[in-house]
Amino acid sequence: MHSVNTQIAFKVVIFAFVYAWYGFRFEGISLHEMQINLEIYKMAATSAATFSAGSTVAFGTQVTQFPQSKPSAVRLNSQKSLATFSGLKAATFVKCESESSFLGKESSAALRGSVAPQAQKSNQKSQYHVNPQASYKVAILGAAGGIGQPLALLVKMSPLVSALHLYDIGNVKGVAADISHCNTPAQVLDFTGASELPNSLKGVDVVVIPAGVPRKPGMTRDDLFNINANIVKTLVEAVADNCPDAFIHIISNPVNSTVPIAAEVLKKKGVYDPKKLFGVTTLDVVRANTFVALKKNLKLIDVDVPVVGGHAGITILPLLSKTKPSVSFTDEEVQELTVRIQNAGTEVVEAKAGAGSATLSMAYAAARFVESSLRALDGDADVYECSFVQSDLTGLPFFASKVKLGRKGVEALISSDLQGLTTYEQEALETLKPELKASIEKGIAFAQKQTVSA
Repeated sequence: MHSVNTQIAFKVVIFAFVYAWYGFRFEGISLHEMQINLEIYKMAATSAATFSAGSTVAFGTQVTQFPQSKPSAVRLNSQKSLATFSGLKAATFVKCESESSFLGKESSAALRGSVAPQAQKSNQKSQYHVNPQASYKVAILGAAGGIGQPLALLVKMSPLVSALHLYDIGNVKGVAADISHCNTPAQVLDFTGASELPNSLKGVDVVVIPAGVPRKPGMTRDDLFNINANIVKTLVEAVADNCPDAFIHIISNPVNSTVPIAAEVLKKKGVYDPKKLFGVTTLDVVRANTFVALKKNLKLIDVDVPVVGGHAGITILPLLSKTKPSVSFTDEEVQELTVRIQNAGTEVVEAKAGAGSATLSMAYAAARFVESSLRALDGDADVYECSFVQSDLTGLPFFASKVKLGRKGVEALISSDLQGLTTYEQEALETLKPELKASIEKGIAFAQKQTVSA
């Protein structure tokens, strides 16, 4: 006897998976239109591969137009049907043609049969499409920590990842064993201790570094410096020796200083490529989008607020005047939102009352940046994110701004966001520069001092 509740539950799981990870929303497609029966559910429960999904984002302001790629076999390219959680208008697709899909052959066919008519009814606009393949290796250094564990889980869900290497100084075997049971393509391998660090990095395309101590109540990002600076230095040295061409994502705080440290280490090793070194500031954008959507009663999926500067306190500057869709703010709202976005990390630290910092939201934001990097590596020519990178936009050696990502890393720094600022934003930009400059110089001085002492 087929259970209606079971069918509905399975349908909800499918939609929730796509919605939660890839940020898609389905409009005009009811659950009843997804005719997936209990037999398909049984097959899906026993099959062992992945539901492959992807997206392409199109910014309101683009540097140039990019050539079309071959479209995937099944796609939803209606802007009404699907949209991304990046807060940017999107053309998206769902690909269900793998024989080992976790949906199974029959359920894939059912999904195609149900969804394709919806796509055909909608406006068909020419867009760039990617055809994701699980072919990239990602290493997470600090995978047993508060950020590392949920980040590892989210990265494991990516259809682009073929191998996930989890490294930490301890307690990582259990994390790897747990995550390895998830029926997605990425093979999970664990590496423990300094002796196994080199092997964890062999052949890796993207290295993510959340390793370090978390913030505690009353602790500033600067207080973390002495501990985390040495951790980042050691790990980046290993990256330079074992996968010098990889994209390097620095999460360890204070990012305003740890990214310059990483740059100096890579320079010393003779492998520094400024296009491939990123300070992950995506969480500031995620928070800005969330807070603005709540404040102005907007659909979160439509909101995009560029955040520039750095990744600590007043160096975090949300450019509210550049919010998409265009929305007006009172002076009081600008002040309130700016301060909340700048102090959001402290808000979480205090709410956890000594039990940790912003680990879950940070993992979500980091996973988003990993996915963007992988899409760029995979040939998506329309990938943009805000990141703290080597920059010439402001006279500071490093600066967070929107960047265009490509196969070789940063392809362009998007300067348009810094043009036509409000008086408030321009003054805030000038105010943050001395503090950001000091943090950058502190990181450089630390790395150079270590070089001399060595």
